Amino acid sequence: MSAPHQDEMDDAPELLDADDALEEIEDAEGDIAMDSDEEPEEISLQNDSIAYFDAHKDSVFAIAQHPTQPALIATGGSEGDGDDAPGKGYVFDTSPVIGRPVLPASYNSDPAQPQKNTKLTPLFTIEGHTDSINALTFTLPNGEFLVSGGMDGRLRAYKLAIDAHDKPSLTFLAESQEVPEVNWLAACPSPKFPNTIAIGASDGSVWVYTIDASDSTNPMQIVQSYFLHTEACTAGAWSPDGTFLATVSEDSSLYVWDVWGEAAAKSLVNDNGLTVVGLTNQDQRFNVEGGLYSVAIDPKSTFVAVGGAGGAIKIVGLPRIDSDAQPMSSKQSKSKAKGADAGGTQGGTILADLHTQADGIESLHFSTKQTLLAAGSVDGSIAVYDTSRRFAVRRHIKEAHEEFSVVKVEFVASGLGDGWLLTSCGMDGVVRRWDVRGAASSTESSLVREWKGHRGDGEGGGVLGFVQGATGERIVTAGDDGVVLVFEA
Repeated sequence: MSAPHQDEMDDAPELLDADDALEEIEDAEGDIAMDSDEEPEEISLQNDSIAYFDAHKDSVFAIAQHPTQPALIATGGSEGDGDDAPGKGYVFDTSPVIGRPVLPASYNSDPAQPQKNTKLTPLFTIEGHTDSINALTFTLPNGEFLVSGGMDGRLRAYKLAIDAHDKPSLTFLAESQEVPEVNWLAACPSPKFPNTIAIGASDGSVWVYTIDASDSTNPMQIVQSYFLHTEACTAGAWSPDGTFLATVSEDSSLYVWDVWGEAAAKSLVNDNGLTVVGLTNQDQRFNVEGGLYSVAIDPKSTFVAVGGAGGAIKIVGLPRIDSDAQPMSSKQSKSKAKGADAGGTQGGTILADLHTQADGIESLHFSTKQTLLAAGSVDGSIAVYDTSRRFAVRRHIKEAHEEFSVVKVEFVASGLGDGWLLTSCGMDGVVRRWDVRGAASSTESSLVREWKGHRGDGEGGGVLGFVQGATGERIVTAGDDGVVLVFEA
């Protein structure tokens, strides 16, 4: 074999001397991360939940609670983090943790008292969606059906049965697909029209269905469909009596639909024959640049609140439908404008233009016992208005969820607090409860309690929604981190 050339020897890698290979070099200062002069960050994890459900593989976008069996919870989300991942949901029972003793909120500070956190298991799996499930609702008044809506445009209905041992079961009933994407679902609260739901779609359309399992040929019956919104329909809400359905859109329009024709029977509808209120960005008094994203109707169905970009909130009057309303003459009907002052009422009149918060209004909710309206904003604040005092600001909790968006606000309906207690969740991963009595505005003076457990803090673990039943004794959350947590209030 010929000897190597000198240039080949120069290119050969240097070999470590055998003595050096055995030498051990000690680091007196310990391991330090490269390019870092800072001390390692200490992460404090806190979990105040008494139970959890972790079957989801990705974000939980939707959550619903059975109206008569509040321990029964449905959740929906994505099967994975891919853009084309199928949607998946679950139904589970939280009753295993009802009535059990709960450790105080400070248990985390005492390692000797670890929390006994119960893992919940699914009773039923919601499948059949080719994209994320982003809307769920049980029908009213008795929760006979569970309906799921997806980003695939599918609307799927399941019949719920509860046996003699209180064990629930669900059976797939029917499917409908009329829209590109379902944005929201809302169950009609009127016992006169049971098992009726409304949906809003990405193409701006609004649909009303009644579910009837006895009609095997057409179990999902289309009651109404509306096409006046020109951009995505972002939110919808029924009036508490189920007479009206209010919807808003990215095009900054509000329509209040006369779904059952009760207003039309008294000549209280607009010229289109469909709405009692119709306001768009063509009316500069109503225009909200950037669109509308939340809507709520007060408990007496006298006005509707809409919230949108830039912190804008508009209060619009609704016509009164009662036995004393007088039908209008045909001449009056033709002369009325956009439902305003219909039948001598304040229907369609802009009653207030509120602008307390600095960014988009994500959630609106009325107290059922007090004259209060709460608004949650992207700027992290909560504003509470007194509807009996010309919508004067009662509270503005500026640091309600620090700099993170407030996703949902909801008053506790009955039992605790007599209508003064407000629950909120945000992208900080925290659920908080507030007492909004008095006129103080600081966070500390209003905060009753908070619950942590989701990742939050901008780490993809915000709370995307919650349910709390009528009494607010138990809060169940839908987490962006893919976990559902149960908190004892």
